Amino acid sequence: MNDRENFIGLDKKVLTVFAQNALGDFSIKKVYGILGIRNRQLKDMIKAIIKNMAAENILVKEGSQYHLHPQYVNKETNSKHYTIGIVDIARSGKFFVIPEDGSEDIRIKSSNTSQALNGDTVKVYVFPRRKGKKREGQIVSIEKRKRETFAGIIKKRKDLALVQCDENELPYMVMVLKYDTSIEDGSKVIVRITDWKPSSNQPFGEIVKVLGMPGDNDVEMQSILLANDLPIDFPDAVKKEAGKLSSRITKKEISLRKDYRDMITFTIDPKDAKDFDDAISFKLLENNNYLIGVHIADVSYYVQPDSEIDKEAYNRATSIYLVDRTVPMLPEKLCNELCSLREGEDSLTYSVVFEFTPKAEIVSYSIDKSIIHSNKRFTYEQAQAIISASEYGTYYQPSPYSPQITLLWKVAKILREERFKLGAIKFDSPEFQFDLDEQKRPIAVHVKESNEAHWMIEEFMLLANKTIAEEIGKKLKKKDAKTFVYRVHDEPNPDKVETFKTFVEKLGYKINNSTRDNLVRSYNNLFEKVKGKATQTLIGNIALRTMSKAYYTTDNIGHYGLAFDYYTHFTSPIRRYPDLMVHRLLSYYLSGGENADQKQYEEYCKHCSEMERKAADAEHESVKYKQAEFLADKIGERFNGEVSGVSKWGIYVMIDENKCEGLVKMTSLKDDFYALDEDNYQIIGTETGNTYQLGQKVTIRVQSVNMLKKQINFQLVDTE
Repeated sequence: MNDRENFIGLDKKVLTVFAQNALGDFSIKKVYGILGIRNRQLKDMIKAIIKNMAAENILVKEGSQYHLHPQYVNKETNSKHYTIGIVDIARSGKFFVIPEDGSEDIRIKSSNTSQALNGDTVKVYVFPRRKGKKREGQIVSIEKRKRETFAGIIKKRKDLALVQCDENELPYMVMVLKYDTSIEDGSKVIVRITDWKPSSNQPFGEIVKVLGMPGDNDVEMQSILLANDLPIDFPDAVKKEAGKLSSRITKKEISLRKDYRDMITFTIDPKDAKDFDDAISFKLLENNNYLIGVHIADVSYYVQPDSEIDKEAYNRATSIYLVDRTVPMLPEKLCNELCSLREGEDSLTYSVVFEFTPKAEIVSYSIDKSIIHSNKRFTYEQAQAIISASEYGTYYQPSPYSPQITLLWKVAKILREERFKLGAIKFDSPEFQFDLDEQKRPIAVHVKESNEAHWMIEEFMLLANKTIAEEIGKKLKKKDAKTFVYRVHDEPNPDKVETFKTFVEKLGYKINNSTRDNLVRSYNNLFEKVKGKATQTLIGNIALRTMSKAYYTTDNIGHYGLAFDYYTHFTSPIRRYPDLMVHRLLSYYLSGGENADQKQYEEYCKHCSEMERKAADAEHESVKYKQAEFLADKIGERFNGEVSGVSKWGIYVMIDENKCEGLVKMTSLKDDFYALDEDNYQIIGTETGNTYQLGQKVTIRVQSVNMLKKQINFQLVDTE
């Protein structure tokens, strides 16, 4: 037998060793032993075979061990070892997959990520769990990319171009072989990935849009939108169709609606709001009960199914709120004019009107297509002044509608207290607000404060959403289950709750998860204690990860966070497409319509949930960019802050004054060599034993700002 025949025979034998032990790891020496090989020449051949198989991704190497690549494992006999999930790259750099089935997160080593990026939907081969260890696995395939377009800076070369993207989104240079050579070097562009060989870290792409020079505000905001596959402007067909819509409300249409124009009605919104999609009305009844109406803009009257406006609204699915602009779901003529419940104007609405006792007990309610007249537009600040006068005796400028707002708050306060008694969780993620100059540059940053005026509106909106969901899901279910759009939130995964419990206990907080009531009480106490601290965002995010994200679906499982068995979104059809779907389905069923197509509406729900996530990502990116821009001219300035995170690269610090967050790199700590103590959320000096841990107060100076990466670097003052 010649060497070639020897090699082929050994090739098959080696593969058989791994195929028959698909879940095992073997060193090269172990393979020698299994095959009974003692001959030096044959050992060299086996070594070469194993290395070739690893190079071809038939085998996977981890340290000195090899195992069969999951794609070659028998899927029939080992199907239980596979799962689908979403990639989540932690700030520490660790790579996880969050399974769709809600089971425990899967840790992925850097050698097993298969070019997956943050947010991608992937198929994972789950390794057998080692005793006392967390689940680990390997990504077998990428089922769906979260995004295929990225913003970056073009770097022209002789025969090609490279696009340097934000490394947090795409940590590789994209090679572009064919492009318009007139594009200015250093321009910001949008690149689409067209090819990415499994064995290469070099993706290939094409330039789909040139935005301009980096640093320009419009260029940066457009790059955030386009990179997330979000729109910038409306198509001409949509603008043309919107231009033809009439603001005239006919007598015939009024005759078909419940007329609430005689009730005192007002809107309460942020001072810079332009679209008013909800209003509240109040009337004192002869029996001393309260008639309180929640009136929502009737977008379904103006936006007909399958119209150009409707198709575009569905594609967008949501309005997007960047720091410096709003990208609306509907054209301006609709969102700011026809549908907006503006002061002093008659408006078409969909109303849920409740009769309450003074103790906030619901006597009855009605759901009607309606017409209202807004008497007054209040800002949250104006409404709060009235409530504060009632609650705390503070001075305010009297309003003709002060008695109504005061009584509305008394009802809302009781509703809020009852909701938390029944097990609602007080998730309260801080929202950042920027003061911008005429060039859209940030001149101040602060956290939006939530107060009684916000809570009052929130309670009535929650009540309306819950009531609508019960009207269809609860009432009609007794006769015949109806396809409907629900907003759901799953219960916590027990393993994740245990992990979270361990995490917060090391920070000095307690979690009691013996019962649902105890867990909810623990969550609410914790959120109250960390409010305003740098760790609030981190703890809030990790707490949210113990549960699935809220999403839209036709399969109602209830809303765990709100403690509602039935819940939907009905109150914001100007800015959320699911609310428009709910309006249409509600009208259809209340007029005797048959069951809607469940499969079709489930697809609609999935699309809306996905677009909601994209919009949230874009909004987060715009905040990060503006925070970096805010500190860009403050290099060398000192601020007090708090350690808000730890990673293998260093510690993150959030500034007390403006809530901007930056990284203190390990390499900048000159007093010692520091190592990450991940279990205790700290870094420790190997010589001095000095520690920096989560929540610790520190003083930093701004060292550098990278606008492309939206990255801020700090240096600890006492280590300079």
